[in-house]
Amino acid sequence: MIDIHCHILPGIDDGAKHMEDSLEMAREAVSQGIHTIIATPHHLNGRYNNYKTDILGYVSRLNNRLQDENIPLTVLPGQETRINGEMIDHLEQEELLPLNGKSYVFVELPSDHVPRYTKQLLFDLQVQGYNPVIVHPERNRELIKDPDQLYEFVKNGTLTQVTAASIVGKFGKPIQKFTQQLIEANLTHFISSDAHNTTNRGFCMQEAITEIQTTYGNSLIYYFMENAQLATEGEIVVGDVPEKVKKKKFLGLF
Repeated sequence: MIDIHCHILPGIDDGAKHMEDSLEMAREAVSQGIHTIIATPHHLNGRYNNYKTDILGYVSRLNNRLQDENIPLTVLPGQETRINGEMIDHLEQEELLPLNGKSYVFVELPSDHVPRYTKQLLFDLQVQGYNPVIVHPERNRELIKDPDQLYEFVKNGTLTQVTAASIVGKFGKPIQKFTQQLIEANLTHFISSDAHNTTNRGFCMQEAITEIQTTYGNSLIYYFMENAQLATEGEIVVGDVPEKVKKKKFLGLF
């Protein structure tokens, strides 16, 4: 299994604090059936700046330690960039890092709103040959209130990634319910851990897989796993036709 969103690099954001934490996270990942992780440290989110060249160095050092410790995990480079109007310029200047250096670019929205320029930026990224992926949309308060916005983004070619912990209720029942609605409406394409540690922000991947298998069957598990592989390789991910979240199911979330 490939986890395309994880804060496993040591000491550069609010994930692993030091190398020993990274190794502990790596062991936990392997125990959950993960063999490859794309490290996605925060960038330009108001607290952390992690540029492409720095991330590549950290990934190389972590892989060396994993090999020394005989931990069967491969870490690939990525980045979780807070949305901003200069993303395309930064990609051209090689400050930003798509997943595994290919074509998929993480776009993190603020937790409480969707910037007005989001639709145009997502379109512009696609025109430039990138595949934008909105991370954890299920935790964005404006999208929770107005999921039609997310429907429009996905209908126009943007992909999304929900968090395993959201699927199993770690962020609360309302977010769990909204995550289920996104899955059922074909409004998400990836499930990954967004793990920051092994305690309060752990992987939860096996729990999420069990939940999906019980609720939706094996085919959806294979779908999400295949999409992670495709994104890692820079190949095309094709989702099912998106649908709008039905408002009558949505009442009472918040």
